[in-house]
Amino acid sequence: MEIKKVCVLGAGTMGSGIAQICAQAGYEVTMRARRETSITSGKESIRKAFNKSVEKGRMTKEDADAALNRVKTTTVLEEAAKGADLVIEAILEIMEEKKKVYATLDEVCPKHAILASNTSSLSILDIAMATKRPEKVMGMHFFNPVPMMRLIELVKTIVTSEETFNTVKAVSEKLGKTTITAQDTPGFIVNRLLIPYILDGVRLLEAGVATKEDIDQSMKLGCNHPMGPLELADLIGLDIIKDIGDAMYAEFKDTGCISPVLLNKLVVAGRLGRKSGEGFYNYQK
Repeated sequence: MEIKKVCVLGAGTMGSGIAQICAQAGYEVTMRARRETSITSGKESIRKAFNKSVEKGRMTKEDADAALNRVKTTTVLEEAAKGADLVIEAILEIMEEKKKVYATLDEVCPKHAILASNTSSLSILDIAMATKRPEKVMGMHFFNPVPMMRLIELVKTIVTSEETFNTVKAVSEKLGKTTITAQDTPGFIVNRLLIPYILDGVRLLEAGVATKEDIDQSMKLGCNHPMGPLELADLIGLDIIKDIGDAMYAEFKDTGCISPVLLNKLVVAGRLGRKSGEGFYNYQK
């Protein structure tokens, strides 16, 4: 099946990044968010990214202008999804909210449309069963920042059709990404490995074993990681780290996935990392 029109649900860091690379790859894109302020912010971040690419010689101004013009915006879900060949959902990690959205998508999208979730922790099958087309639902997990990170995790459920999978894989490759395939279990591949590692970094800080700077330096210089676990947690978002850990613990009962008290307190305080201006580190300076 040929994909021409893509609907992206969400205009935050992930949604706007996904919309950006889809438009750059030549797709007609409609980006939807519930609030007009989110739409404005998301479109502006896309514009700035294209301008920076022009300044660095990675795009011509004509190509950047054309790509930006391919991004339409709306706050109306039905308007965004009407006529879409592929919907990529990047809304809040709340199962009931996703189910409501997918039930609506099932009613308003064309019968051939594929519905893909960017969730990093929730069951794709549970989401799919909110529709009458579960064979056309799968996971398409991008990484932050979307334009820079080369990986997409493709997540199949026990009912995802081969046609759906192959179509989404082809789109991912057109976006310039490398794909890996995971089954529908919490954390998939990357977060199944990553989240316990990050939570252990938080536990070291909580126990007073070392400062946050030394914990991060240990992994950057000792293991050649580009970022330490606490820096990475701030980049991902501490609320997201907690949500993924909670989902993994609920499924596997692995105590290594339980959120440390320190992480819980930071989330309650609204110190969510880079996106809030402060997490383990302060970004407001």
